[in-house]
Amino acid sequence: MTERIASVERVTKETAVRLTLNLDGTGRCEAKTGLGFFDHMLDGFARHGMFDLTLSCEGDLHVDTHHSIEDTGIVLGEAIKQALGDKKGIKRYGNFYLPMDETLILCAVDLSGRPYVVNDVTYTCEKLGEVETEMLAEFFYAVAYSAGMNLHLRKMSGANNHHIAEGCFKAFAKALDMATSLDPRVEGVWSTKGSL
Repeated sequence: MTERIASVERVTKETAVRLTLNLDGTGRCEAKTGLGFFDHMLDGFARHGMFDLTLSCEGDLHVDTHHSIEDTGIVLGEAIKQALGDKKGIKRYGNFYLPMDETLILCAVDLSGRPYVVNDVTYTCEKLGEVETEMLAEFFYAVAYSAGMNLHLRKMSGANNHHIAEGCFKAFAKALDMATSLDPRVEGVWSTKGSL
């Protein structure tokens, strides 16, 4: 099997993001964004998706967290897209219900090449650690549009904001792992069009 690994670098006046992603990893994560809560979420994503992720982000955190979180999403999405290559043999679709105590999150993914996001997740606090909760939606939007995926996130239940956020990252990881996994029955790509 060809290795499904991608390394992507994005350097702007606002951030310098360097990321390596292995879709067929063991869940190892080294994330250093300068944002402890965000690193914790990325670690959960890597571990529960069984992805190996190495990431460094040097951003203008003296301004706010926006550029660091959004640009990390852009780079992660690009790495997913590159690592998938021609998408031959992948299951394409993935979905997962993630329970975390009182919280239940649904995530569904289609690696169709057509980006679209529906995010029905809300929070009742402004920040988790140093991360503005509104930035979590921006992160998932950036990943989906950069990767060219259809992404749905829905909070079925939940009261604890940390559980809600962590549930989203872990549910996304599990759904993405399912969608990127290979199925020997799939010849070419899984589409009536013949391409994704």
